[in-house]
Amino acid sequence: MKRIYLDNNATTAVDPKVLKKVFDDLSGPPANPSSVHWFGMKAKQKLIEARDTCASFFRASPEEILFTSSGTESIHFMLNGLNRKGHLITTNTEHSAMEKAIQGLEAEGMKVTWLPSGLLGAPNPEAIEEAICSDTQAIALSLSNGETGVRLDLEKIYSIAEKNKIPLLLDGVAFIGKEPFTPHPAIHALAISGHKFHAPKGIGLLFHKKRFPLSPLFLGGGQEYNLRSGTENLSGILGLTTALEILKEEQQEITEKILALRLHFENELFRSLDNIAINGKGKRISNTSNLAFLGVDGETLLMQLDLAGIAASHGSACSSGALEPSRILLGMGIDRKQARSSIRFSFARTNTKEEIDQALEIIVQAVRNCLKIS
Repeated sequence: MKRIYLDNNATTAVDPKVLKKVFDDLSGPPANPSSVHWFGMKAKQKLIEARDTCASFFRASPEEILFTSSGTESIHFMLNGLNRKGHLITTNTEHSAMEKAIQGLEAEGMKVTWLPSGLLGAPNPEAIEEAICSDTQAIALSLSNGETGVRLDLEKIYSIAEKNKIPLLLDGVAFIGKEPFTPHPAIHALAISGHKFHAPKGIGLLFHKKRFPLSPLFLGGGQEYNLRSGTENLSGILGLTTALEILKEEQQEITEKILALRLHFENELFRSLDNIAINGKGKRISNTSNLAFLGVDGETLLMQLDLAGIAASHGSACSSGALEPSRILLGMGIDRKQARSSIRFSFARTNTKEEIDQALEIIVQAVRNCLKIS
């Protein structure tokens, strides 16, 4: 049985070029960038060059690049330096990494405005501006939602942040690799995770402006500009850097390919089945299709698809495999029954049209089977 992977918002396959870079480093001599001998100096030079390359991607200086272990760690870093006596604006549909980090700040005394995203699936820029008050110190949002794919109205939000001189802190984990990214002066920090765009797991990055305050999450040997102590994951850093280099050269082509696959997928499903709804009425990024198969139990459908070789999901893979109705969909105001019938399909440049066509046949039949059962 051919298995078809349509859960690329959970993780992606490592690109062959990235894999070679990682393998070459792991196969080389032992080297710690903090060591002062020849081996350490060679590793240090690789680290410097990688940081320079990543800085170029974000149009930043090298000291504005912090290597981390994940998107979650990067998000915690960008929020940890905020003044607990201030005010923060966010939404009720953020990824759990952002949501729980902000809830922690709220428990420590920070005032937080949780804006609703509504059926659009993204915050209204006017609502963001109305929520700004005299002690607002940051706006923390996701560039795009990892479950629905709905993206921010970036130009309006950039303008609001700039006009009011408020730092914009962005979770870019679900966005980078799917759409072209253009850095903007309003962005004071941006978190990403390598395994979401064909780099290895266990490596993340935080871009942060020098004037934006960061606080160490832990102390030790003083690596990463005294912000993140611990021996650097050099092979992972090299892999992430190579993945960003690929995006810098090929992102537009990648986006067009993925979007064509998604549109073909959705058009064929709507042609073959009745009672389907797209969750999130806002503009979406290229790769995400969150669909409600009305009248179908989503958990049953997921199991049917898995048995037939199709990998999809109810939503975020960061919820310990929970099959409860999506918190994101419920937070948007989608009723519980529709949320339970919803499945997320997410595509990558590694998918082919032939795979999508095979998957469509299986999905259509599985939905019809589930409707008979229900």
